[in-house]
Amino acid sequence: MRIAIAGAGNVGRSIAQELIDNGHQVMLIERQPKMLRPDRVPAADWVLADACELASLEEANLAGCEVVVAATGDDKVNLVVSLLAKTEFAVPRVVARVNRAENEWLFTEQWGVDVAVSKPRVMAALVEEAVTVGDLVRLMTFRQGEANLVEITLPPTAPYVGQPIHTVPIPRDAALVAILRGKRVLVPSPDDPIEAGDELIFVCTAAVEDEVRAVILGPGSVERNRERA
Repeated sequence: MRIAIAGAGNVGRSIAQELIDNGHQVMLIERQPKMLRPDRVPAADWVLADACELASLEEANLAGCEVVVAATGDDKVNLVVSLLAKTEFAVPRVVARVNRAENEWLFTEQWGVDVAVSKPRVMAALVEEAVTVGDLVRLMTFRQGEANLVEITLPPTAPYVGQPIHTVPIPRDAALVAILRGKRVLVPSPDDPIEAGDELIFVCTAAVEDEVRAVILGPGSVERNRERA
């Protein structure tokens, strides 16, 4: 894919190098001359320009990109870049960095954002995922489809422990996409049993999260979650 990244700081450069290592063509857009460091990511195309200016983005051929990543340290800039990428250049996928947690509510499809990555949210989710057994943890939100990536670590008391996946009545608008068992990543198949300690990874809409929780952990888990909230 051809991918444009606005912001060539540590975050932008790290993303660029990872994508290049995975075989993608990357363009880094940076407005500050002192931040232009082609030697740090020599395989990237470096562009000195203001990613908030329409003319600069036209000159950089943003319309030819499959993905735009707004990765600057300024939330206002990331929102403007996202909006321009989606509305002016019809970029199929826009990913935006959220620097301040209080601004997270702004990073929606109305601003052209398909996926918002909030460092505070991700860090909190990773902490919860590491220590929480017997509850649903939201790991990531996919804004465009209003879907979430969620994780449930099965306690021994979960209703379907030891039973094959095809017996689990997974709600509509939810899909079990992976099972993490120890150091293994398993692709679920209908006859695979689920075990205590398994980390079940679902993609589901926010509207059915309680249904997923109730099925996997039992009906009482929903009420317990509401009491904690």
